[in-house]
Amino acid sequence: MSRRPAMRENAGIYLRGLMMGACDIVPGVSGGTIALITGIYERLVGAIGSVDPASAKHLARGDFGSLRTDLEKIDIPFLVVLLAGIGTAFIVMSGVILSLLTYHAVETYSFFLGLIIASAVAIFLEIRSPGAATVAYLAVGTGAGFLIGGLGHLDVGHSLPVLFLTGMAALCAMILPGVSGAYITLVLNQYEYMLEALRAFSLPEIFAYIAGGVAGLLLFTKALKYLLATYHGAMLALLTGLMLGSARMLWEKGAAAGDMVSGGWVFFLVGLAVVGAVEYTKRRYQGSVT
Repeated sequence: MSRRPAMRENAGIYLRGLMMGACDIVPGVSGGTIALITGIYERLVGAIGSVDPASAKHLARGDFGSLRTDLEKIDIPFLVVLLAGIGTAFIVMSGVILSLLTYHAVETYSFFLGLIIASAVAIFLEIRSPGAATVAYLAVGTGAGFLIGGLGHLDVGHSLPVLFLTGMAALCAMILPGVSGAYITLVLNQYEYMLEALRAFSLPEIFAYIAGGVAGLLLFTKALKYLLATYHGAMLALLTGLMLGSARMLWEKGAAAGDMVSGGWVFFLVGLAVVGAVEYTKRRYQGSVT
């Protein structure tokens, strides 16, 4: 490949990373959906799926031949350029969202609430044949989500172990269809703290969060994929309920800052419309490639 086409391809990948990062940092929109719409989802899944946990053993044993073989299976240039775009978006958007949360809290939380409600509905619509069991899982998920939503009132601090566990939960959630890792970070009361860490480029906090995410992906990816494949309807109903129930926290945070009804209804509708537009585009794309 000549230099000019390679640069053009990398520029396209970087721009896709920017779009994914801008969505991933907003609770309620999945960067994976953007990857699907922009045509790099399969390449991304393939690159991540090529990461072998055994590589850590090869490195520890000094078996650099096997390590080199493992690395050659991974689409490293693609991942590096994509992650550079995602990281750039994170750093730029962190300051923007912090400013919005500081000066326009009601409007911002109303927008987030619209995103989450619409995302939950979009997940539920993926269930092919809902029945009584689906409603039961939905109810259980909603109840559990309501209790989890109350964690926003708990002060568990922002130590590196807490950030590690938050990253583990958040990045694992991104494997699930339509679930935003940023929303999990918000529910666990680490969202604004991590935005500050990104804006200040505080490496210990960032590395702890990312390390937790990597550990979570390596440990739980296969289990989550198995559950989705084996208990598809039940898992989606449970996810829908969890998102609906935990949306309580967004309402309470916004209400603490002002009147969510009169001051935020327009932004709530905008949030619904954004997810609706993304889902419509995704379905159009899926229809065009089948």
